[in-house]
Amino acid sequence: MLGGKRILLIIGGGIAAYKCLDLIRRLRERGAAVTPVMTRAAGEFVTPLSVAALAGETVHSDLFDLTAEAEMGHIQLSRVADLVVVAPATADLLAKMAGGHADDLASTLLMATDTPVLVAPAMNVRMYEHPATQRNITLLKGDGVRFVGPNAGDMACGEHGPGRMSEPMEIVAAIEQAMGDGPLRGKRVLVTSGPTHEPIDPVRYIANRSSGAQGTAIAKALVALGAEVVFVTGPADAPRPVGCEMVEVESAQEMLGAVQDALPVDAGVFAAAVADWRVKVASGSKIKKEKGKLPTLEFIENPDILATVSQMSEGRPGLVVGFAAETCDVIGNAQAKRLRKGCDWIVANDVRPETGIMGGTENAVHLISEGGVEDWPRMGKDEVARRLAVRIAEALARES
Repeated sequence: MLGGKRILLIIGGGIAAYKCLDLIRRLRERGAAVTPVMTRAAGEFVTPLSVAALAGETVHSDLFDLTAEAEMGHIQLSRVADLVVVAPATADLLAKMAGGHADDLASTLLMATDTPVLVAPAMNVRMYEHPATQRNITLLKGDGVRFVGPNAGDMACGEHGPGRMSEPMEIVAAIEQAMGDGPLRGKRVLVTSGPTHEPIDPVRYIANRSSGAQGTAIAKALVALGAEVVFVTGPADAPRPVGCEMVEVESAQEMLGAVQDALPVDAGVFAAAVADWRVKVASGSKIKKEKGKLPTLEFIENPDILATVSQMSEGRPGLVVGFAAETCDVIGNAQAKRLRKGCDWIVANDVRPETGIMGGTENAVHLISEGGVEDWPRMGKDEVARRLAVRIAEALARES
């Protein structure tokens, strides 16, 4: 997919810059040419010599390099590429992009290009969560800039949380997605996956028996068809899909907030097994066991994420797909659910324990729409996902 393609790689000034050495190698393995640009701060973390040796090309860093301007000006440099990748995209670089600054070579290239741009943010968790950074990210997404990551985890500064740059192969997958010619190229799709955990106290919670395997498979299938996928997941066991914008949540309320933040999208696939109820007031300390005395828990309903999105008066996705996990009268209950929620399609399945579907590797689903019911044979969850992704692509093509 990347053979003969040229990537303009802008390396920002962060500790994650070291990952770009492997990223360059991986891209060249796939036949891509890499033109490297380094900010002044990037040179504090990786040497231009190392970058140039791996890229097989000269590193560009000076806006006022007369030789480079004579041979290939910064305007031309930004336009001969098939894709511009910024990795790591620091808080400063994101702010410059959002504000339209052009005070060094990297920011000038980003202002001068009409080529698609993909950024891989990397910064301290406090910087990432700062309202200014979040505003900049929202603005850039609205401008059509693609994002990959950041991931959550331990950081070089000793803190933990979102802000780690995506791994090189995750960025490669996002690059392949951005440059793909699949039927969903240019489409943004939201996928929810996994269970939610509703706290009872700091050590106990209510949850559903969902591994997240089907949601992960759907996200991967959509990415393979060229979609830009926002993947909102509860604490699932399944590995996270590569090439998606990842949002990890715990509770149904957090999932609803993440879904609303991801809108607008062209389609939404709501595969998460969201808990229907939560404890009205979770205990702030562990509830102690007392002999002969059982705790009393008062429950309230969780927000209905599928119904909320399906019934939006403005900003509703063009296609809303829900899931119905049933243990009896699967089709009847799913048809009623589709009408009650207001979604376009329902993917229904039988999750009685004897089927082995919940948490298993296979699924047998019924695709329910206004046009009727399609019965799909039992098959692997990856194949279910591929079929569903193709159907979504066909539906969105008819709308455009």
